[in-house]
Amino acid sequence: MSRLMLAAAAAAMLLSPALAKDYTVGSLKIEQPWARATPKGAPVGGGYFAITNTGKTPDRLVGGSVPVSSGFEIHEMAMDNGVMKMRMLPKGLEIKPGETVTLKPGGYHLMFTGLKDQLKQGATFQGTLQFEKAGKVDVEFAVEGMAATSADGASGHGGMPMNHGDMHKKN
Repeated sequence: MSRLMLAAAAAAMLLSPALAKDYTVGSLKIEQPWARATPKGAPVGGGYFAITNTGKTPDRLVGGSVPVSSGFEIHEMAMDNGVMKMRMLPKGLEIKPGETVTLKPGGYHLMFTGLKDQLKQGATFQGTLQFEKAGKVDVEFAVEGMAATSADGASGHGGMPMNHGDMHKKN
């Protein structure tokens, strides 16, 4: 009976979603990096997490890289005269002292352009985030479902999968 229980526990671990982790670099805390699964052949994917600045000076997320794509961009989505628009933030994203900035679907997010392979739910991939003052930090992104709205895989209103197909063009 113990072998059966051990096998069941191992199967449950393999089927459970990937758990996102937290990271610290300088005075910045990066919480639960995650990405949405993508359809096969999708050219882009999105990355999300929260950044808290516990220091006394502002810092800025200015770039990074992931081996699953050829490009890495920082974007913002916002309403403009009733139309949702996305734009790249060429100067990066500022994190003021004492502030938490959340990258999430429909708001600030990373865009992984030129995906080399499909992002599959339950998988993980490595990445590097580059901050203006704190420097580089290696992180691991957990891949959640296509409709996920958070690192725990939850979905809801606003969690519609996005097709960024032509949206990654620079304005």
